[in-house]
Amino acid sequence: MNSSRMKSPAIIATVVGAGLTLLSWSQNWFDLRLADGAGAGTGADPIPVAGSIASPALAALALAGLALVAALALAGPGLRMVLGVLEVLLGACIVFAASTSIGDPVAAVSPAVTDATGVSGAGPTAELVASITASAWPAAAIAGGAIVVLAGIVVLATGTKWPASSRRYRGVRLAETDDHTEPAPRAASDRAIDDWDELSRGDDPTG
Repeated sequence: MNSSRMKSPAIIATVVGAGLTLLSWSQNWFDLRLADGAGAGTGADPIPVAGSIASPALAALALAGLALVAALALAGPGLRMVLGVLEVLLGACIVFAASTSIGDPVAAVSPAVTDATGVSGAGPTAELVASITASAWPAAAIAGGAIVVLAGIVVLATGTKWPASSRRYRGVRLAETDDHTEPAPRAASDRAIDDWDELSRGDDPTG
């Protein structure tokens, strides 16, 4: 595809990736069951752990990705290269944050264990975890981050060839006036007012 036509696909991909990350962050990531005697969650009903608890940084990263959309739409060729690098790094951070939660789900659900039992600390909360069941949303967050990375690569590869966003607004140019132009005739009412002012000062306008 022509590089100059990649502006819209890159921007749309950024919206999709950041939006998917933000959506994933708001969904349930893990179902937590506590060990017997630990408190709530030891029975049949597990404790849901949302992405906002398991990986709270994703919200800020996703919003930063959405902010890049407006910047990419308005930026010039040079600034697009800077934004492309930032987008690649941003997507990598999303992938890392979500992958960390999947790689260590016990640490990810630790705040939920503390809320349910009042026990804090990585070691004590880990001992209270009986089982953790992951949903598909952590993987969706990783996919969102990967899309952002790919969009950033597209920006770096094609951004200098994108068309300009829009024409700049130009100031209104005032028409030049002729210094020798005769002034417009004054209205009769204005002349009458001036005559009256002169009379009040003791001057005779007819003199």
